[in-house]
Amino acid sequence: MPQTLDWLAETPSQTAGPYVHIGCTPRAIGIDSIYPDTLAAEAFSKDAPGERITVTGRIIDGTGTPLKDVMVESWQAGADGTFGPGAEGHARFIADLQNGVWTLETIKPGVVNTRDGRPQAPHIDLWIVSRGINLGLATRIYFAGDALEADPLLGRIEQPERRETLVAKAIGPNAFSHDIHLQGERETVFLDL
Repeated sequence: MPQTLDWLAETPSQTAGPYVHIGCTPRAIGIDSIYPDTLAAEAFSKDAPGERITVTGRIIDGTGTPLKDVMVESWQAGADGTFGPGAEGHARFIADLQNGVWTLETIKPGVVNTRDGRPQAPHIDLWIVSRGINLGLATRIYFAGDALEADPLLGRIEQPERRETLVAKAIGPNAFSHDIHLQGERETVFLDL
């Protein structure tokens, strides 16, 4: 029979801690003995159709400091707006341990229709974990000029200026920049999934 332990205080939630890279991205930090290959190293195979793009950014805390021990997972549709077989459309990557910049090399996603047929603007879903974050944070990256006004999720954000926190900036041919702010004036919109 289980013992009632209602006299013990609850402990704080465990954060991702400094060990997230050992368990999830060991090869990225030089530990080659855990997994034979890097897990989810590429969102799409080299021969997948679509426009190749690079998105770079930083995860910035409330003091304006880029996080250096962050891990990000991404999910997205392919160029045709559908989700491919296997792991295509999923990647796992970390920020540079020196400057906090992360890089995602992928394919520009296509329009995805909701279950009721409404189009969602091309987007990439992100899940972020790091030391000090108790629960992974979910957000999205959209691209300027991609029929954003019709997107069902963006339309639910009441303050139009906050929608911009989800839109990547073009910085060159097939290159985008997108910083994610955890707190403060430019706090990114996070999703409660």
